[in-house]
Amino acid sequence: MALNIADLVEHAVDLMPDRLATRCGEASTTFAEFDERANRLAHYLAAQGVGPGEHVGVYARNRIEAVEAMLAAYKLRAVAININYRYTANELRYIFDNADLVALVHERRYADKVAAVLPEVPRLRTVLVLDDDAEPEYARYGAVDYETALADSRPDRDFPERSADDRYILYTGGTTGYPKGVVWRHEDVWRVLGGGIDFVTGEKVVDEWQQSQSGAQAPGLVRFPVPPLIHGAAQWAALQSLFTGGTVVFLPRFDAHEVWRTVQRYRVQVMLIVGDAMARPMIEALAEGGYDASSLLAIASSAALFSPSVKEQYLSTLENVVLTDSIGSSETGFSGLGMAQRGAAFTGGPRVRIDPDNIVIDERNRPIAAGSDTIGRIARGGNIPLGYYKDPAKTAELFTEIEGKRYAVPGDFAKVEDDGTVTMLGRGSTCVNTGGEKVFVEEVESALKAHPDVFDALVIGISDELLGQRVAAVVQPRPGARPALDTLDTHTRSRIAGYKVPRTYWFTDAVSRSPSGKPDYAWAQEYARNNPEVSWTEQAGTTG
Repeated sequence: MALNIADLVEHAVDLMPDRLATRCGEASTTFAEFDERANRLAHYLAAQGVGPGEHVGVYARNRIEAVEAMLAAYKLRAVAININYRYTANELRYIFDNADLVALVHERRYADKVAAVLPEVPRLRTVLVLDDDAEPEYARYGAVDYETALADSRPDRDFPERSADDRYILYTGGTTGYPKGVVWRHEDVWRVLGGGIDFVTGEKVVDEWQQSQSGAQAPGLVRFPVPPLIHGAAQWAALQSLFTGGTVVFLPRFDAHEVWRTVQRYRVQVMLIVGDAMARPMIEALAEGGYDASSLLAIASSAALFSPSVKEQYLSTLENVVLTDSIGSSETGFSGLGMAQRGAAFTGGPRVRIDPDNIVIDERNRPIAAGSDTIGRIARGGNIPLGYYKDPAKTAELFTEIEGKRYAVPGDFAKVEDDGTVTMLGRGSTCVNTGGEKVFVEEVESALKAHPDVFDALVIGISDELLGQRVAAVVQPRPGARPALDTLDTHTRSRIAGYKVPRTYWFTDAVSRSPSGKPDYAWAQEYARNNPEVSWTEQAGTTG
């Protein structure tokens, strides 16, 4: 079986060539058109010497051509590398070099940054430019217009046989340090992120044609991955739509009102978001704009905190929409799914039912039984990555053997509830150790954001002579509001234990997050170092 990303897309093309595959603004392609364009790009790259196993960078916002470029690389058995479009020149230099790029597809708006970096990465020899509304000149560094390259190339699908062992790499910045490339086999990553294992039942798809054949027997769903394609969840939402003959809709950048206009315009049925950073402004924009969201069947959130208070807003506003919250990481793929329900108990983080290949282990790598008070780490067996690209030390740290089976253990902490469901608590690298007690920041952030005057918050640990660390928070109030510290304190104590409640606060006009909505804890630490904290005396008498 060729359980390979390119083959899986091509099966859908062959069965449903005239179906609409992609939409972005006024642009759209059928499956046949999308495949032909990817073939043309693949032939152009091959003519430039790009071969199996070599790396092609994709440096763009959400647009159809970004997915074409990914597919073109996979058709050649090459590897697409996601490039964060917010990177500075120094960060670009690092990832171009670390990822061993030999080719790059980038939007014209980033030409000046690319020009500054290219002289220091001599192996990067082929550059294609996607036109946009920007004006920087790109001929100075030998780049070629993307559409010109396609027009001069062959549309034929005549590529060598591919393998389930071909490589997929996802660069992830995580919460600290330089980005790391997580290396997967195509089959393994498809199993855990592309629908190769049913997310609800846990059953494995039996062969490479099942998704396309099932899709051909039903009208295709219209899916809308809202996060940027530099985010693994968005990539795989798009790919799964292509595998199953659905239409995938793109929006170049996140704008809460534009999200709902897109839902209304294209009758979107399934939408992917990333936690509160997208969910909260979106639900408020829906109320303000009065958009028609009646086409929506499901909204799925993954990879970031989706707090109970925001879920309740969605459940009250969109009563017929299924709302799900899933857990996972770049190193494990999908790990578990939870259905949001009104009035659900607050347990500290997303509460999900994990699939059979996931367990929670204690400090001695022993599985934790249901109902235990022990906090452990999530471990995934079965289809797991090969490791980190060019980093054997971190790769060795990622894996462990449990009862004769290899598991990936990226450091996500969780607890197993009485009914066997798992509550995700957060990544150990952001955990605050205060007086010997572990405080998981997402639990505190969720409690803070349930306050009516708090729009967003990041929780960090800061140095404390007595406790080692104390819990602190950088809070973004709602416009025109300024919650008093005593009301924040009372509010959070009603939801979490006293030792978890922030003792120090900073207020900011805007909390910094990545384009995908993930928290920027390095920014929060820097903000805390460079700005005065708000004292209780200063806010005495202030009302929330």
